[in-house]
Amino acid sequence: MVKGIDEERLASWLAASVGGRPPFTVALIAGGHSNLTYAIDDAGGVRRVLRRPPLGVAHSRAHDMAREYKIQAALAGSSVPVPEMLALCQDDAVIGAPFYVMSWVEGVVIDHPSRADTALPDQAARHAAADSLVDALAALHAIDLDAIGLADLGPRGGYVARQLNRMQNVWQKTKTRELPLIERLHDRLAARIPPEVRACLLHSDFRLGNVLIDPARRQVAAVLDWELAAIGDPRADIAFLLCSWDQPEDPSPSVWMSEPPTRAGGFPSREALAARYAERTGLDVSELDYFRALAYWRNAVIAEGIKRRYQSGAMAAETVNSADIEAIERKIHARAALAEHFLDRAGIPA
Repeated sequence: MVKGIDEERLASWLAASVGGRPPFTVALIAGGHSNLTYAIDDAGGVRRVLRRPPLGVAHSRAHDMAREYKIQAALAGSSVPVPEMLALCQDDAVIGAPFYVMSWVEGVVIDHPSRADTALPDQAARHAAADSLVDALAALHAIDLDAIGLADLGPRGGYVARQLNRMQNVWQKTKTRELPLIERLHDRLAARIPPEVRACLLHSDFRLGNVLIDPARRQVAAVLDWELAAIGDPRADIAFLLCSWDQPEDPSPSVWMSEPPTRAGGFPSREALAARYAERTGLDVSELDYFRALAYWRNAVIAEGIKRRYQSGAMAAETVNSADIEAIERKIHARAALAEHFLDRAGIPA
């Protein structure tokens, strides 16, 4: 039995809703620290993907399967590659939570230096994939929300203020102990919010580990994990990408859950990524230090929630040991320290 899935009820639903041929084989896909992702193979050899919320977690926007499904369905046929949405189920009686099923897209998730070494073996391949990644982000930020039916996705304007308020509330609900630095960082960020350049669709977790790369074409085959998507200032997305883009010479990994794939070397610099993004979008990226601080603070808050979910057994992991929890704890502190560094660099007073 696969944790988080009622296989018998799911099989009946799949046969009726997506035309799959039983028996079905379900397996949890490794990776991901929030919504759960499963591979489903049917008797005809067709593979599909199922997404559901974490186990035992109360409903929130980050775990709203209908919202995640709607965003990707709206992007179908656009310049932003996404899997095909096949069916949405909002009946908890099937597997115990809402879920959706989408097509399987061939590609590689490059979430570790070893994956980069295998899928993108030379500098030319790594630069091409990086260019494709930035271009996909620029294409996302150019999407006309009204034209694709996402006008009602959320409020427009005031994104950073809303984000600060929402994530501060998340911190208060999920913190496992007091960490005063998180509160101080929130206050510094709130005191000097840059004027918003425009409102657009944000992925909010845009990095190499959340896309599928086609190694043969060295291009983004699909953008995944839309659970945190929002409408807001596009600089928040490019700043988050830069925060995930470790250089081999960096003193310590600055991505918060695993060793960054870009530590393999041969990828463009952060400066090159920012320059390409500015060229593709025409946006001023001079205030990215503020948005990088926001991204690191937000990551610290999210990581705290992950820590709590691991401790409560909500992540479908077979075992969680004290070393895992301690590693997340160290990364929370490291993210907060990086947020402080970029606020200092941006000249925002303590």
